Amino acid sequence: QVQLVESGGGLVQAGGSLRLSCAPSGRTIDRLAMGWFRQTPGKEREFVAAFSWSGGSTGYADSKKGRFTISRDNAKNTVYLQIDSLKPEDTAVYYCAADLRNSGLRVPRLDYEYDYWGQGTQVTVSS
Repeated sequence: QVQLVESGGGLVQAGGSLRLSCAPSGRTIDRLAMGWFRQTPGKEREFVAAFSWSGGSTGYADSKKGRFTISRDNAKNTVYLQIDSLKPEDTAVYYCAADLRNSGLRVPRLDYEYDYWGQGTQVTVSS
């Protein structure tokens, strides 16, 4: 069983930055593929970025390249999502997810590939 705890969301003005954190318990991140998704009301969950198993590869949604950066700290067993130059359209609930099955260098981009999800952290960007 893996539990994911996200933190770092909040209210920020457009142009600002946030760093979201995700710390899994029950498994170390070098034995997981880890991803970030986001969701707004009435829309499907949207892939943002992810690491492959053990962080060997990184992948971003095409629309997220440039302002979003996924990173990891193995010593802290934590994965981060840095969001810069925030825009009001970035307002969403951001979810961390863990994939236990897809080992190798492929980056899982689809939500059904993930086995565990965090509770989500709200990011609100004011204009």
